[in-house]
Amino acid sequence: MKPLLIELGTEELPVKALPGLAQAFFDGVVAALEKRGVGFDAADARPLYTPRRLAVLLPAVDAEQPEQRSEVLGPYLNIALDADGKPTRALEGFAAKAGIEWTALERTTDAKGERFVHRAVKPGAQTAALLPEIVAEAIAAMPIPKPMRWGDHDYAFARPVHWLVLLLGSDVVEAQVLGVKSDRMSRGHRFEHDKPVWIGQPQDYIDALRAAHVLVDPVERRARIVAEVEAAARQAGGSARITDDNLEQVVCLTEWPAAVLCSFESAFLAVPQEALIETMEINQKFFPVLSDGGKLTEHFIGIANIQSRDVAEVRKGYERVIRPRFADAKFFFDEDLKQGLVSMGDGLKTVTYQARLGSVADKVARVAALAEAIAPQVGADPAQARRAAELAKNDLQSRMVNEFPELQGIAGRHYALAAGEPSEVALAIDEAYQPRFAGDDIALSPLGKVLAIAERLDTLAGGFAAGLKPTGNKDPFALRRNALGLARTVIESGFELNLQNLLVEANDFAVEALMLTEMDRKADATKEARKQGVEVKSGAIQGSARSNFQDVQDLYDFILDRLRGYYADKGVPAAHFNAVAELKPASLYDFDTRIDAIGTFATLPEAEALAAANKRIGNILKKADIAIPAMEDPALFSEPAERALGEAVEAALDDTTPALHQHDYVRVLNRLALVRPQVDAFFDQVMVNADDPAVRGNRLALLKRLADRFGAIAAIGHLSA
Repeated sequence: MKPLLIELGTEELPVKALPGLAQAFFDGVVAALEKRGVGFDAADARPLYTPRRLAVLLPAVDAEQPEQRSEVLGPYLNIALDADGKPTRALEGFAAKAGIEWTALERTTDAKGERFVHRAVKPGAQTAALLPEIVAEAIAAMPIPKPMRWGDHDYAFARPVHWLVLLLGSDVVEAQVLGVKSDRMSRGHRFEHDKPVWIGQPQDYIDALRAAHVLVDPVERRARIVAEVEAAARQAGGSARITDDNLEQVVCLTEWPAAVLCSFESAFLAVPQEALIETMEINQKFFPVLSDGGKLTEHFIGIANIQSRDVAEVRKGYERVIRPRFADAKFFFDEDLKQGLVSMGDGLKTVTYQARLGSVADKVARVAALAEAIAPQVGADPAQARRAAELAKNDLQSRMVNEFPELQGIAGRHYALAAGEPSEVALAIDEAYQPRFAGDDIALSPLGKVLAIAERLDTLAGGFAAGLKPTGNKDPFALRRNALGLARTVIESGFELNLQNLLVEANDFAVEALMLTEMDRKADATKEARKQGVEVKSGAIQGSARSNFQDVQDLYDFILDRLRGYYADKGVPAAHFNAVAELKPASLYDFDTRIDAIGTFATLPEAEALAAANKRIGNILKKADIAIPAMEDPALFSEPAERALGEAVEAALDDTTPALHQHDYVRVLNRLALVRPQVDAFFDQVMVNADDPAVRGNRLALLKRLADRFGAIAAIGHLSA
């Protein structure tokens, strides 16, 4: 086995696409080797990359393929040979295609009889001979959405390609890829070592490039950046804010990173720190420095892609580039404070939320009504909930949010505090947007949770009412994300809310909005027609401003569908989810409680047998051809096992009724599990469908009472394989 190095040198590759391109190149090479049966050791191998190169380094690869064995089946004997045992044209053609005489063919037997077969063994190809097509195949499989062309060539890649290193052991493998011939010469840092770098053998690659001021291993680059940033932050007396996304982009922008501690005027700290952090991270890829209390300081850290001899000049450049953005943010903030949050809301009447649902101001009114209705159900102040909802969208008219859209809600919180609003109201304005993205926390304050729920209820109900239900990958109003955000907020807050009732209320508001919008549209059309001299008769709009049952059920099912993925991510088996979803509990928190109970029940040794029995009972009840009494009559019990089950069920129902009312589902299921011996004996010794209708009905009633108690928690039959 020999080490293998493939390095593709390019112009600077797209930052956000770089890790994916490197992984795809690595995976493509590995897949191409596996396809050809070439063995390799990839235990510690991983993609290597910098902005100017993609590399695959495998510590050990077989020098050649194993023997290539082939077996081609030919015609059966009754087709291959005539009555005299002579070869037919079918056999002669098969032999000619194999390149041998028909007498050299072997025979094999399968279920249909004896047939001819051609077996061949040929030596494996040298890996070096296969590498050019392996590299080409790996490149062709890479996901490049917008490939570039350069020169007068007809080939394309993510960026123009300038060099190719292809070494197997210490030997250069001759190849030509994307117009570039292979060599052993890599390239060093564009500014610090702008000359070819000799690679003697693959295992020298990382060290040789490090000597040329290129850290080709992204793990090493990442660790160096983190270490230097943290050291610079300590020097400034604080700690660095290092987010995964910002760090990953800096890793993909540099080959020889060096941290530079910078600062800005402390007067800018009067601006909401989120705006300054946004500018530093998103626009400049800098790392802010925070105090021990998590507040932004006047320091930040830039990462140079060079070890400068004059760090002061680099620092000046970083400070100079950030100052205008900070000055803009301060201007926007100061001007917004002069206007005030309340007056910003006046402009919402002229901003369309959705053509059929009216303006943003109309949406605010709907959300405020919902928030006011939800608040007392969870112990929040209804008046504060309404106030927070009425102010929550006002910052959309601010200069700050116009410049920094990601600050929606955050800017509103600052403006609300500046306007003297209660801190609970200000915080809720911000938290109404949580969770903002997958994996984000839900709102923390009770008022913020109320606003988050009300906002998403209106978005979902309005989206469905206006015919915007997601189809395929299209979801312009992010209804899927809103459904999951709503469900998470309710469940993780432990709120006992009747979701179906809330959906009815939200849908009523949405349907009413549709009708009002339609009325306004018709009124405007009538006015315009009359201006043109056309007389139009006024007429009432047909329809109802009330929700129908199916609308609400569709919304509820849509939310449950989002929960399926939520619980799958938490490791909940699909059978457990289906068992609870079949009941469609009105409360999502109650739904979650049942999921936990089913998970506990499933660990009991009796669970599988009881689930199977419950499924069997369900099938029996479905096929019942007589009316089933509401209660069984013990006087009609004739079998000992029947009588034992009746007594066990009666005792279990008495014991579990209080726990059921308290939603202590674990206790209910644990108690019901004790009935398993009587259930097993009943099905072993008792014929349910007895000839006597009274006896049959009595036995069905007994089984139904047991199934109903299980069914009050979940359809546990789903737990049966």
